[in-house]
Amino acid sequence: MDITRLTAMEIREKVINKEISSKEVVKAHLNRIKELDEELNAFITITEEEALKAAERVDEKIKNGESLGKLAGIPIGVKDNIITKNVRTTCGSKMLENYIPPYDATVIERIKAEDGIILGKTNLDEFAGSYSTESSYFGVTKNPIDTERVPGGSSGGSTAAVKAHEVALALGSDTGGSNRQPASYCGIVGIKPTYGLVSRYGLVPLANSLDVVGTFGRNVKDATLLLEVIRGYDEKDPTSMEIEGSSYLEKLKEGIKGMKIALPREYMNMDMDSRVKGKVMETVKLFEILGGHVEEVSLPHVEHYWATYYLIVVSEISSNMARYDGVGYGYRTEDYDSLDELYIKSRTEGFGEEIKRSILAGTYILGSKEGREYYEKAFRVRTLIKEDFDKVFEKYDVILTPTTPNLPFKIGDSIKNPFEMYGSGIFNIPANLAGLCAISVPCGYVDGLPVGLQIIGDRFKEANILKAAYALEEELALGGENNGL
Repeated sequence: MDITRLTAMEIREKVINKEISSKEVVKAHLNRIKELDEELNAFITITEEEALKAAERVDEKIKNGESLGKLAGIPIGVKDNIITKNVRTTCGSKMLENYIPPYDATVIERIKAEDGIILGKTNLDEFAGSYSTESSYFGVTKNPIDTERVPGGSSGGSTAAVKAHEVALALGSDTGGSNRQPASYCGIVGIKPTYGLVSRYGLVPLANSLDVVGTFGRNVKDATLLLEVIRGYDEKDPTSMEIEGSSYLEKLKEGIKGMKIALPREYMNMDMDSRVKGKVMETVKLFEILGGHVEEVSLPHVEHYWATYYLIVVSEISSNMARYDGVGYGYRTEDYDSLDELYIKSRTEGFGEEIKRSILAGTYILGSKEGREYYEKAFRVRTLIKEDFDKVFEKYDVILTPTTPNLPFKIGDSIKNPFEMYGSGIFNIPANLAGLCAISVPCGYVDGLPVGLQIIGDRFKEANILKAAYALEEELALGGENNGL
């Protein structure tokens, strides 16, 4: 039995039934990482010693007949912008190359409380600020399906690790598609929860009004299991909400018969790879076969999505990056004669080119009269975008769109054509602007490369998108599909 081929749910079941030990599970996945990761570069830090100790604690609990958590024995990767106590958290940047946090993020506390086993910290675009995982100080992550291609970003390390069976589950963060776009490119499931459902305490912020922590798995049930563990109110996060609801896992098998499904015409008329569009339209027909009622709708402010998002995100990036000044923590230049020179040299040497561009753009917007006017207007348009979705959700349960307009692009192409890279998130950013929940689920392959379907739901209506995704996965039998890996 190849332990790394088991789903997260299967691992837990076999550990509890004493068919395999938690330590065996961890060792198998660590060996898988040692076998593959020199080429893939999905991990920045491997926490082998800590993981083996955690596995021993789980096995001891089983030996003593103690109750076990929902994630007992399951190996998990954590995007390296989520704080982990006594384990370095780099954000993929030279600026935080050696930063060791003194506390755990709330989502990490909740994973540990449910006996989940963290194997390490996964690679990402620097400070989660791009779409390809090429801008990391620690090198490019490769797509396990085709190592000449990117895994997407910024959560590319997490998605590559899950797809390559280095871990069963992983955490990511999503500011404008950073969970869904790489999930699509790697052919796995990626969930972006409603803003406020999952605590952001301990998530290193990129853009505070947009960021959320999300989950990855090779199938819907696994990704849902991890979401179930990390969701819930947190007094340490003022943006988190007290939302009561039944188990998402219990609702997965309810089916979608009678579900009202919206297909936005503006999305389907946008520029995209015709093969992606064709695969998505095939999938839409499947929802009708499964009992859903699909109708075309309008989201009239589509043309303003990117400009609105860009103005907001770079402004918030500029504000958040100001804390990295070479004084409090993080990288500090060795050669300076004044405080100003300390600031300038530390930031010049510590930040990469991609994040610098965002800082400069955001600083211009926040520092000029014209920029502030654009920024304020962006928030007014953001309200209009939210109202578009509110009108649709008055009548419909979910919205279907492609996850990305293209297939995974080759490593290096983002330099030649940055518009293609940035454009890969165009279908994702509205859910962040409006604070909605969304999921990317595999819906097929084109020339051996995966295509993702995005299912968007109203705020705190995760159950709708999860059961729709599960119904599709059951029909297509793509959940856990390994594409020869």
